[in-house]
Amino acid sequence: MIAILGTGKMGEALLSGLLRAGFKPGDVLATVRRPDRARALAESYGVRAVSNAEAAKSADTLILAVKPQDMGALLAEIAPHLPPGRLVITAAAGITTAFVEQRLGAETAVVRVMSNTPIRFDEAMSVISAGAYAGEEHLRRTEDLLRPVGKVLRIPESQQDAATALSGSGPAYFFYLVEAMVDAGILLGMPRAAALDMVTQSIVGAAVMLRDSGEHPVILREAVTSPGGTTIAAIAELERHSVRAAFLAAIEAARDRGRELASG
Repeated sequence: MIAILGTGKMGEALLSGLLRAGFKPGDVLATVRRPDRARALAESYGVRAVSNAEAAKSADTLILAVKPQDMGALLAEIAPHLPPGRLVITAAAGITTAFVEQRLGAETAVVRVMSNTPIRFDEAMSVISAGAYAGEEHLRRTEDLLRPVGKVLRIPESQQDAATALSGSGPAYFFYLVEAMVDAGILLGMPRAAALDMVTQSIVGAAVMLRDSGEHPVILREAVTSPGGTTIAAIAELERHSVRAAFLAAIEAARDRGRELASG
């Protein structure tokens, strides 16, 4: 039995991914704050919504998907009801395995996960790290839950805050880029729908090319950048406006904000 505690947007994405991966609705529990949300999940997925305490008692694997600022209260609520031997997966930005272990006690196996919203389409990037009491078996169980809905990578926990900023928030950066490129198309006289189609397919094609070719992004970018051509003119403008530096600063700011949310 798997329980998802905090079935908001990311929790629901995880839930739908588990069901697409072959889990039966009766094998998954969900916890929510509002009765109307419980009804909506039951209607959409056929899963049962329970209290946090019941989820802690009943499930072999608990996925904690609440907001970072709500994690302390959730752990205090479930700690008295959690039997030994359970696997606890924390999916909240900035929350360390030590933070969870200290509040649950009894040498609980904790795995820290950061995924992202493309999990809705089985294209997630999920990174996982083991806590002090989580072994190979727990990492493999976590990978088995996440692999059907995307790629899974093991990293040291010291890199988790950076991963949150890079891949956890990463899809938003691409959507922002798409927005800007579509606006540019409109500025140049393109209909919005046509501009969106062109930009979307260009991004998808470039991503697949990068993933499947094995080439470094610099090599792929240079292949499009002819001397004195249109692409280098555009790249020169991006460099003039310090776009590369802006990305570095933005992702660093996201890392720092994740730490602030966890400590607050």
